[in-house]
Amino acid sequence: MAMFSTLVRRRAPGPLTPVREADLPERIRLDLPLRFEAVGEALWRDARGTVRPASTVGLIGACTVVGRDVARDGAALGEALSGLRTTYDLVLGTPPAFEAAEALSVAWSEATLAYLHDLSCEDPLTGLASLAHVRTRLDEVYREAELTDVSVPGSHALVVVELCFRGATHVPGHTFTRALRLVQVAETLRAVWSGGQTLGRLGLDRAVAVVPRSADLGLSVSLLRDFLSDLDLGETDVRVWIEGLPGSAESARLLLGELVR
Repeated sequence: MAMFSTLVRRRAPGPLTPVREADLPERIRLDLPLRFEAVGEALWRDARGTVRPASTVGLIGACTVVGRDVARDGAALGEALSGLRTTYDLVLGTPPAFEAAEALSVAWSEATLAYLHDLSCEDPLTGLASLAHVRTRLDEVYREAELTDVSVPGSHALVVVELCFRGATHVPGHTFTRALRLVQVAETLRAVWSGGQTLGRLGLDRAVAVVPRSADLGLSVSLLRDFLSDLDLGETDVRVWIEGLPGSAESARLLLGELVR
């Protein structure tokens, strides 16, 4: 992006003097749709060359944050895109760039799907249980433990599978590729644990199995690793580990939250 300065005229006593307007003017800021201030600021900086070409990443990042936030506010995708269009019109007087609209739409979709998955029992793509269902299953395990002399840390554990992508995460189609990889992981988990164990999804790139701490748990995890190594996962590394469960249901819920992040 070429670097250039834009000169504007401010009213002042005497002759009008050209000055650099580095910050988004307050008159524009006040007219921006709710939550779109960061996008407006990024557009203003880019248009005036006050930052280097890497500022494009800042704009896309701002659109991603806004898309996620407005989805959590309950706004429809049409409202979100309308807000982006209004912001572009106020700041630049142009329609939104495709990259900005795409970033906002993808973030809105992911946040909305995450919310829906939290409400339902099963992820429709992978067939893995939702995070809410995994929480419910763990609560059941802790309630059952109260009726016995065996503690949950000694009776159950989590087996976590994480996909680590070596390629860039912003390339076209990458989100779909990640989803397909997790589908393969889900099928492999079912091949190892088919006896009614809870198999769930933790975020975009992790899956979990709630399993008994039996004598053959280590063997099952080793078999899982062997099956995963036979998959064609492209530029993807796979981590598998056994995560011990804490002594209380509340601590287990906190643990799940950490694993999702």
